[in-house]
Amino acid sequence: MRLQKYLALCGVASRRHAEQMIADGLVQVNGQTVTEMGIQVEESDIICVRGERVLPETEKRYVLYHKPMGEVTTVSDEKGRDTVMDHFRDYPVRLYPIGRLDYDSEGLLLLTNDGDLAAKLTHPSHEVDKTYLARITTHLTQEELHTLRSGVLLDDGFRTSPAHVRVIREETFASAVLITIHEGHNRQVRRMMETVGHKVLLLRRVKFGPIDLRGVERGAWRELTPDEIRALKEL
Repeated sequence: MRLQKYLALCGVASRRHAEQMIADGLVQVNGQTVTEMGIQVEESDIICVRGERVLPETEKRYVLYHKPMGEVTTVSDEKGRDTVMDHFRDYPVRLYPIGRLDYDSEGLLLLTNDGDLAAKLTHPSHEVDKTYLARITTHLTQEELHTLRSGVLLDDGFRTSPAHVRVIREETFASAVLITIHEGHNRQVRRMMETVGHKVLLLRRVKFGPIDLRGVERGAWRELTPDEIRALKEL
């Protein structure tokens, strides 16, 4: 199998992140550092990451974590900031995040050692819905709602797909909005709101596909139920 798939099966990282690790020279096959994609490996090969041998994990685990603001969604951080993985250093298998949430965002984050499922859930072609609660400045007009629901042209030329947007509360100087998208463009929800003239004051992911955040306090986590795992795989 391809080296990046093998690393995903070992719970090292998603396939996409594994490719970056290979490119960065962090992976050795039978004592030789490899940096090219597409390398084929066999069960008898000795695969090491940062000098430590890795082996496929047979037990797949799936975790829902309520990420607070102020944590990065990476395994480590060069700036020394807290990462979501700090909470799982003693977990029985090596987990990694499915997708990511920005440092200044909070909410539902899924973690697993199932590389195949992670790759499928994050691939754009599968269009998995993610729902966010956004607290924004002032009120959305009908024209602005129409723009968000039709697709927004961002400042880098990327046009978003139509979003499902619902205003759930209006205050004097702010509004609470539920917005569902299936893309994962960089800081997409914040940039969509900025394009129509609103700043995001708080952003919380409350749903990923069929999985929602209810009952999990900020900074806490739980294992997914068999029904939830089945629902994710059926996507």
